[in-house]
Amino acid sequence: MNPTCHTGNDREHEPRVYVVDDDESVRESLRWLLESVCHKVEVFANGREFLAAANPTKPGCMLLDLRMPYMGGFELQQTMRTSGFTLPIIFLTAHGDIPMTVRAMKDGAYDFIEKPFNDQNLLDKVAGAIKVGLNEYYKARANDQTTDLLSQLSAREREVFDLLVEGLASKVIAIRLNISYKTVEVHRAHIREKLGATSLAELIRLGMRSSAQS
Repeated sequence: MNPTCHTGNDREHEPRVYVVDDDESVRESLRWLLESVCHKVEVFANGREFLAAANPTKPGCMLLDLRMPYMGGFELQQTMRTSGFTLPIIFLTAHGDIPMTVRAMKDGAYDFIEKPFNDQNLLDKVAGAIKVGLNEYYKARANDQTTDLLSQLSAREREVFDLLVEGLASKVIAIRLNISYKTVEVHRAHIREKLGATSLAELIRLGMRSSAQS
């Protein structure tokens, strides 16, 4: 790692650049280039190695060779999609692989780079992919936090919450659920306390995030 790089205290959110390529010289040259601009880098010789060691909850991006033994780039891309990874993938490809790479792009890859590559072009694309990866990471964390919060509600409180988010007044909710107005108000107080919400607007925002996840 470049000695001028400063490692922050928030290691959990520090993005990583995963390099997956069966050519050791390519792996090491990419490691040197990326670490020279202070990226945290992890390298793997094939897809199996990556899947055995990588953590799908960590943010970052991937530089992925298209043709490798044991597990090629396409197969790894498909496996990642079903294994919880949301890393933006930049494919490393030879000139003859471009039609295949277009297919990978249609399957959700972020970009592709032809070998031999221009260092600055690669660094620019990695920087863009990391931004996308971090956005996905923080969105997933917000969704998880919303799910955790709502899981604290009882079944009846969740019913009241859903109707509040629809914009119904307490009197209407009481009629809808066949309970007293006072009971609805008690549930509302418990809901706000459990969710840490200070206003109806905050409850509505939580409800909207929950609906977006469904």
